Amino acid sequence: MNHSKRAITSEDLKNMEVFSDPQYVPNGNAYTYVSTIINEKNEYQSNLFFQKTEDKKAKQWTFGSDKNSNLRFSPNGEKAVFQSTRSGLPQLWLIETDGGEARPLTTFKNGAYNPTWSKDGKYLVFSASLDDSEDITSQKEQSKEERQKENEEKSKQPLVVNTLKYKSDAKGFHDNKKVQIVLYSFEQGTFTQLTSDEADHGFQDISPDGNHILFNANLSENADSELISDLYTMNLKTKEVSKLTKGTGTNHSASFSPSGDKVICFGHDYEYSGATLSELYLIDIATAERTSLSTDWDMQLGDVMVGDTRLGESTTGPVWAQDEKSIFFIATDYGATGLYQVTIDGDLKVRYKDDNHIFGFTYHDSSDSFILGISTPTNPCNFYKLNSNRKLSRLTNANATFLEEVAITEPETLTITAEDGLEIQGWLLRPYGFEENKKYPFVLEIHGGPHAMYGQTFFHELQLLSAKGYVVLYTNPRGSHGYGQKFVDAVRSNYGKGDYTDLMSAVDYALKNYSFIDESRLGVTGGSYGGFMTNWIVGQTNRFKAAVTQRSISNWLSFYGVSDIGFFFTKWEHGLNLLDDPAKLWDISPLKYAENVETPLLILHGERDFRCTIEQGEQLFITLKHLHKEVEFVRFPGATHELSRSGKPEMRIARLDHICRWFDNYL
Repeated sequence: MNHSKRAITSEDLKNMEVFSDPQYVPNGNAYTYVSTIINEKNEYQSNLFFQKTEDKKAKQWTFGSDKNSNLRFSPNGEKAVFQSTRSGLPQLWLIETDGGEARPLTTFKNGAYNPTWSKDGKYLVFSASLDDSEDITSQKEQSKEERQKENEEKSKQPLVVNTLKYKSDAKGFHDNKKVQIVLYSFEQGTFTQLTSDEADHGFQDISPDGNHILFNANLSENADSELISDLYTMNLKTKEVSKLTKGTGTNHSASFSPSGDKVICFGHDYEYSGATLSELYLIDIATAERTSLSTDWDMQLGDVMVGDTRLGESTTGPVWAQDEKSIFFIATDYGATGLYQVTIDGDLKVRYKDDNHIFGFTYHDSSDSFILGISTPTNPCNFYKLNSNRKLSRLTNANATFLEEVAITEPETLTITAEDGLEIQGWLLRPYGFEENKKYPFVLEIHGGPHAMYGQTFFHELQLLSAKGYVVLYTNPRGSHGYGQKFVDAVRSNYGKGDYTDLMSAVDYALKNYSFIDESRLGVTGGSYGGFMTNWIVGQTNRFKAAVTQRSISNWLSFYGVSDIGFFFTKWEHGLNLLDDPAKLWDISPLKYAENVETPLLILHGERDFRCTIEQGEQLFITLKHLHKEVEFVRFPGATHELSRSGKPEMRIARLDHICRWFDNYL
């Protein structure tokens, strides 16, 4: 570590640039991407950049404090459409790639997003949120004042609820609007609404001949009580809809093969409920026969890396090669993500994998090259070109000034043996200004999920604690992704048991092998499932001298009925619903053990968290306070479950400051 550099701070969130969504231009000599920053107004600002692959510097294509994203080129590369909030809501804008001003394509009342060109460039297909009464031919975006007035009127009316899925952490309370698929014809200048069922439709792709679209949805009569996502095709001439899958699981990230007679997608049939590893499915359009190409892989497909500096979406696959012989995708394995290639015969090989985090890619077929978005533990993001000969060359130099000024700690990778012999992977950060002969306080970080993965990516919160003088330990206990199906399933119906001893074994390992850790100054923190485990730990042991629980679960009995996922997640993770065995759910609720808590506990919770609702924090606080325990409760106005990752910047910074304050006071 370079001690001449300053320590990182919570405010450094404002000094970082985050990249996403690399997209090759059609001729393959350049690409575009999205850059997101926190601007002077303390708001997220996203702009589009263009860079030739042989140039060292990118050109900025959009400016201002809006959010610009999802740029997609026409097949001939002469035009591009992108998504922008410059008018207020996300709308689609068209721009000539040889210059000129962008012009709006949509003025939909609730916005428009995720555009895709037909292969002949004659039309676009995109998504829009619509209700039954809205006519897309006369859509007009409201002014800020009109939206405010409508929301004020809505707030005066009672909310009538008659469905299980009436709220979500992402959207808040649901209304009558559903995500529908819309077509825009460039020749006629008209919009056509393609779907209208009372369901959210996830647009996936357009067939190569332009005659069909592919989407996923749950069109079952029992959709309100199911978590099914089937794939469908629609004939654009007849509007006939055909079902490709059998209503047994989830299917997504789907695309037509270049010939149009096959579909590739990610999905699974919930064999292990929410802990099921995704499969890579090949589906024959004519027969709807589905074949898994990934039966023997035992790794999670896609990117499930945990981090707090990823803003914006990126392609993770699957993506077809033009000859239909190969498919490319990102997969998560052993603390890292890699780029993989598989033939339709199931022959798997690694195109690129290292101790880092590939968060997205774009592929150019004729040159057999990729643009990879990569994050490392010491660098938030950059883009690289991966040639057909597997040579990797860096294209960008993001956050150069920030990284020159700030000391970033390189983690040490650990392998810990659990009580039952399982190997647990973890990482340890030494504190800023580390001196071998000193003793340092220690913080154990626990990720959420539980089916997620810490790993080789940049993590601001972990670096901040290191900068504040703490030894930081973070691990992937059983239940985490990255180590196969048996490992990720091992926590189900086992909360507070094997996962708890995994974490305690990791702490014991660190104390045994790093003499500079002060055993009398141990702290613990985590969010969501990590918050549950923090609550559980302080009710089971007094070895920690300070704890911070974030967006946590304290009572599985009430979680069942108040969380947007409680009515199925409880069954998934514990094997039973509320009325099946309330006593068993109470036995694994941290609230039951509140009298045992001697560790000073800080409770952080978002007011609008519908995943782990704030009553979970309230119950724990009131109980501990009534018992005269050392406890404090911080409520974040308007914050959802995503506070630490994409919440309002000032709230994210305040959250980090509260964490550091608590540990500084008690450790």
